[in-house]
Amino acid sequence: MNAVGERNTMDMNFNEIIERALKKGCDKAEVYIKNSRGISVEAKGGKVESLEASRGFNIALRVIKKKRTGFSFTTNMENIENLVDEAVQGAEWNSEDAYTGIPESSPAAEVQIFDPLIDEIKDDEIIRDALLLEEKALSYDRRIQKVRKAEADSGISSTLILNSSGINASYRSSYYAAMVSTLAHDGNGDSQMGWEHGVSRRKSDIDLEAIGQGSAKRALELLGSRKMSAVKVPIILSPSVAISFLGILSASLSAEAVQKKRSFLAGKKDKAIISRHINIIDDGTMPWKAGTRPVDDEGVTCKNKTLISGGVLKGYMYNHYSAVKDGVHSTGNALRANPRSMPGIGVANFYLDGPATKSGDDLVRCLSRGVKILSAMGIHTANPVSGDFSVGISGQWIENGEIQYPVKEAVISGNILDMFKRVEEIGTDLTFYGNMGASSLLIGDMDISA
Repeated sequence: MNAVGERNTMDMNFNEIIERALKKGCDKAEVYIKNSRGISVEAKGGKVESLEASRGFNIALRVIKKKRTGFSFTTNMENIENLVDEAVQGAEWNSEDAYTGIPESSPAAEVQIFDPLIDEIKDDEIIRDALLLEEKALSYDRRIQKVRKAEADSGISSTLILNSSGINASYRSSYYAAMVSTLAHDGNGDSQMGWEHGVSRRKSDIDLEAIGQGSAKRALELLGSRKMSAVKVPIILSPSVAISFLGILSASLSAEAVQKKRSFLAGKKDKAIISRHINIIDDGTMPWKAGTRPVDDEGVTCKNKTLISGGVLKGYMYNHYSAVKDGVHSTGNALRANPRSMPGIGVANFYLDGPATKSGDDLVRCLSRGVKILSAMGIHTANPVSGDFSVGISGQWIENGEIQYPVKEAVISGNILDMFKRVEEIGTDLTFYGNMGASSLLIGDMDISA
C-alpha cells in the first residue's frame, strides 16, 4: 500500500474552492477533504471468507452567507463548480442563524497517529493476521466449537481542513484493527458467545493472540449459566460494560444535547453529580489512540480536557457553533459522522479515571456477595433526558470473595448518575475499546430482578 495518491491530493490547491465561494457573495467558507484507503479480511474455517479493498475521496464545502449556512459535497474533483453553486444555493434557501460561523486559526497539537508500517503493509500480511486470530481463539479450549467471525482491518487516510478565517490544517493517520467472535459449547446443550477486539493507530499495539484468546475466555466464562433470583447486592462492572454505560454519559456531556434540553446533565455545571472517586477525561492527544487527532473536524486544536473532576461536572464538549451559542471557546470536539456531513459534537479519547489500587480480581475478593457483570444488553435504550435505564445482564455470582458460577436472564434497573454515585472502587485494569476506556468498577447495592 503506497501513499502517492494521498500526497498528490494534499498538494492540490483547494484554496481555489474557498476563493470561488467568496466571489459568489459568501462571507465565509470552509473546505474539508478526506482521502482514504483500506483493506479488510475475514477468515472462517482456516480460509479467507472475504477480502475487501476500499478507497474514498470526499470534498465537503460549508459556506456562510448573511448568517445563512449552505453545505454540499462531492467525490469528483471535476465537479468543483457544481459543489460551490450547490452550497451557495443552500445558503440562500436556509434561514438566518445568529450563531452560525467557522472558527479562527489555532495551532495543531503534536500527536502520534501515523504508523509507516501500516502504510507499507501487504495484503498477505493482513490475511495472515485474520487466520491467526481464528487459530488462537479455537486453540484456547476444546469447548470453543466455532469462530463466527475473525477479521483484520487496516487503512490510512489524509485529511485537509481549510477555511477563510485562516485555518490550514492537514494530517495523515493510520489504523489497524482486529476483531473475533467465538461460540462455546459445554456438552450439555448450553452455548455462549464471546467477543474481543482491538484498534490502534499503530500496528504493534495489536496483540492478535490476546484478542483471540480473550474472545474464547469471554464465551467460556458464561457457560452453564443459571437463572438468578431477585436480589439487592453490590456489583462489579467489567471494563466493556462500564464503557457501554460511559457512552450514555458521554452523549449527555455534549453541549448541543444540553442546549436542546436532551441531557440529564443540563444545569449541573460545577455540581457534584457522581462519585468523588471518578474523573471523566476526553483527550485528543493520547499517543496512538483511535480518537487522537491534531485538530478536530473544524480545524480547532484537540486538547486534553477533564470534564468531571472528583465527581464534579466541570464543563461540556463543544464544537464552534455550540460554543458561540454559550459564549465560550470550542473544546475541539467537532466531529463529522462521515466526510459528507456537517460537523456535530463527539468524543476524542473518552475515559474514566480515578484512584485505582485494586486489580479486577481484587475487587471480587472485596465482596461477600455480589455479581460481576460481563455483558449488558439494551444500554442504548437508556433515557437520554432522565438517565433511567433497564437492561438485561449476564455475569458471575460472587460469594465469600470468590466467583461461584455464571448467571443469566437478570435485569438491572436504575439511573446512570445514581449508579455512578455508588462507585466505591476503581480497578487498575483500564481498557480501551476503540476511543472509549474504563476500568472495572465496584458499585454499591443495586437492585437486580429476575
